[in-house]
Amino acid sequence: MKTTAAPKISFVSLGCPKALVDSERIITQLRVEGYELTKTHAGADAVIVNTCGFLDSAKAESIAAIESALAENGKVIVTGCMGAEADKLHEAFPALHAVTGPQDYESVMLAVHGAAPAPHDPYFDLVPAQGIRLTPRHYAYLKISEGCNNRCSFCIIPQLRGDLVSRPAGDILREAEKLVAAGVKELLVIAQDTGAYGLDLHYAESQYQGREVRAKFIDLMRELSNFSVWLRLHYVYPYPHIDAAIELMREGKILPYLDVPFQHASPKVLKAMRRPGDQEKTLERIQVWRKLCPDISLRSTFIVGFPGETEEDFQLLLDWMSEAKLDRVGAFKYEPVAGAAANDLGLPMIAPQVQDIRYKRFMEHAQAISARKLKEKIGKRLPVIIDQAGPRNAIGRTKGDAPDIDGKVHMTSHRPLRAGEIVSVKIERADAYDLYGSAV
Repeated sequence: MKTTAAPKISFVSLGCPKALVDSERIITQLRVEGYELTKTHAGADAVIVNTCGFLDSAKAESIAAIESALAENGKVIVTGCMGAEADKLHEAFPALHAVTGPQDYESVMLAVHGAAPAPHDPYFDLVPAQGIRLTPRHYAYLKISEGCNNRCSFCIIPQLRGDLVSRPAGDILREAEKLVAAGVKELLVIAQDTGAYGLDLHYAESQYQGREVRAKFIDLMRELSNFSVWLRLHYVYPYPHIDAAIELMREGKILPYLDVPFQHASPKVLKAMRRPGDQEKTLERIQVWRKLCPDISLRSTFIVGFPGETEEDFQLLLDWMSEAKLDRVGAFKYEPVAGAAANDLGLPMIAPQVQDIRYKRFMEHAQAISARKLKEKIGKRLPVIIDQAGPRNAIGRTKGDAPDIDGKVHMTSHRPLRAGEIVSVKIERADAYDLYGSAV
């Protein structure tokens, strides 16, 4: 039977893994409704640009993507964080077909319908139960909530994405079940504030497989651990109740990995940042975590050059790093984001050249710590999940490494390996970020 050619949509996804999940949801709905995806703007019936607006550098990347889409295609739909300021975008780009806010999937689809109507056709309904994913088949991001209740002075996420809105536990577990059934070997749990999950729902129960499950962080982690896949936690503030998750790590139920955005160590800077949690006791918390689970890998991100940061504050951060000995560390130089409360604190801005110097010093300091910690793994046999496979060589990750942001394991093998396979690797050497070895 002859069918009408499906309209083609070109898609650009920018920003963090949380935005990537938004893109996956939109793309899944596009495929459900019969649209086809194309990699080129030219010839597409419409272009969707999922933007990031957290930092000025991210905004610049989003603006460039919008300009490129408009130059190649006349129908451009903008969504994501920058969509929260629709008036400014329409003023800057009058030719835009539509602008929608973040997480507003329905409005995105309404805009697509207006740009390129797609009548329902059962021949296009071949969408997998787990939806369309932009990650490799063997791992997937699992978003458990939207928005954030914190009001950190450098951040405008609550302005863009609103307050905390947690998903019912039953919905999350059903999504995880579909992903695992489709071959996912690693679930990466994400949210803006993962540990705050369920607060807005007052831990309300929801149905899953004929029983009630509470929308509470530790309850959800216990349930997810029953799927017997690698379970990795991201964006977790050091709240006291997180210790219960470390117990699960010790028991081998979830990966011994914790991504905690500490941001700084100076009490004065942290106060200006309005960071949540008992930040002054973080070193004590880290010691407790390592005592509970000696194999735990800790990663974090830091801001260098925050307004008012003195040389003393920065040196305190370096000293803190020496004591904390975090396994994986990232940093970025402070950028004055429009609308952020930090702009009104009355604190002196740090000169760009000083930021550059401090950033370099920080990264060199972090690299030295990382190199020493990785050197300790030489001679050990570690389980590694394969990301890229070849006939005799492969690249993978240990339990202490998240995709795209942490280190890799480069290995040789006597047999062909498959992406998603978990193998034992004998570590033979290391550098500041990566490990090298042979699959056993």
